[in-house]
Order: sequence, then C-alpha cells, then structure tokens
Amino acid sequence: MAPHITAKKLLERFESESPSKLILLGDILYHGPRNALPKDYNPAEVSKMLNEIKDSILAIRGNCDSEVDQMMLHFPILSDSALIYFEGREFYLTHGHNYGETNPPPIANGTILVCGHTHVPKCQDYDRYIYVNPGSVSIPKEDSPHSYIVLEDSKIIWKDIDGNEYMRREL
Repeated sequence: MAPHITAKKLLERFESESPSKLILLGDILYHGPRNALPKDYNPAEVSKMLNEIKDSILAIRGNCDSEVDQMMLHFPILSDSALIYFEGREFYLTHGHNYGETNPPPIANGTILVCGHTHVPKCQDYDRYIYVNPGSVSIPKEDSPHSYIVLEDSKIIWKDIDGNEYMRREL
C-alpha cells in the first residue's frame, strides 16, 4: 500500500477517533535506502495531508528525516525526543535509532519508552521501563499489519490501519 494511501487512512482514523494529538515517530516522508520505495510513492501528497492538521501533530525526528523534509512540513519534525504525561504515566518518545529497546536513554523508573524505528509492533517489560513500538503505518515489517497505537483510559491499544484492535496493554 502506497504511503500516501496509508497516510490518508491514518488521517481518517485520526478524525473518527478524535485523539488530542497525532504523534509521529519519524521517517515521515522518506524511509531510507534500505527500504524499497513503495509503488506510487508520493511524499508531496503526504506532506500536504499532514500540513492540513499541523496543529494536532507532535513529531519526532527519524533517522531518515532531514532539513529538506522540514521545508515541506509546516510543523516541527527535527526534535530527537519528547516527554509527555498521560494518565499519570511518563512517556519518552524517540525514533529508536539512537535510543531504543535495549539501549534506553536516561529515564525515570516506570517510564514508557515509545520508539518506531524497527517498524515492528511490540511491548516488552524491562526492570526500569516498558518498551512500546506501534509498528508502522506505511512500511510494516516482519509480516505485521499497517498499524498505530492509541492511548486510552490507561491502556495502549494497537490497531491496524482499518481501526481493528489486535493487541492491548494495561498500564
């Protein structure tokens, strides 16, 4: 499925589910030389769709995001991380290429480390933190679905691009 098609589907899910923010964990317009460009790849169309909801987006820089990408997007994408609080829990957001599942940043005990770099959905408990990966909307790997997560009522819910729940984690 072409990224501009999955981006459109994600924005449809965003509209219907009405979360307070859309968090993007990097590699927004380009997914690097190790990944083949999907058929009908159209980053200009993706940037146009995302720019229409720019005030609703919190984006983190991925290893394939650049200043050229930033010129196309009307919201900041070059921060390496963000810290948010939800339902009394601390979430450290980063792409995952510098800090990730087995090499976390300096974070407080109990933090939920959210990364996207591997494109594989996962939730793993460690002694000091919980690692969460939503998978990938555009280029999922290891036979995983085109996916995203929703934070809702002290739960992390993994959904496929059609909005079907396939995994859930209580916080």
